[in-house]
Amino acid sequence: MTDQQPHQFERGTDGPKVIVAGLDGSESSMRAAAYAAGLARRQRAMLALVYVQPVLTAGAALGAPVGDATGDVAEGLVSEIRESTERMKDIWDVRWEFHTFRGDPYNGLVTAADELKADAVVVGASESAGHRFIGSVAVRLVKAGRWPVTVVP
Repeated sequence: MTDQQPHQFERGTDGPKVIVAGLDGSESSMRAAAYAAGLARRQRAMLALVYVQPVLTAGAALGAPVGDATGDVAEGLVSEIRESTERMKDIWDVRWEFHTFRGDPYNGLVTAADELKADAVVVGASESAGHRFIGSVAVRLVKAGRWPVTVVP
């Protein structure tokens, strides 16, 4: 007989129950959302689509209406998702929620995954050249090692 260590925490389910997908409007993030939707459908999990509204202090300093611009992006994403869901409702059904957070994409997705008790995170591959200097969101999420992370090209 072996001595087993007691588990700290177990949800009592098999497979993921909440899958977080990061959206920013890019093609790769939309592919990631579609991939995550397929996972959620097959696992009967909740799909949490997360848009992190960037805080653009430089734009605000120049008088640009930053809050309105990022809010418009969020509304556009929700509208596009609802249209896609409506077109596909007779084919397959996925339970989903849309969440917005403010801040940088990495910290916003970490906050979302923690608050929603995510079992998995799906993001698109970075399409930005700037990620070479500060690291892509996907790489930073993988290095955090807190959830299984799928990066969709």
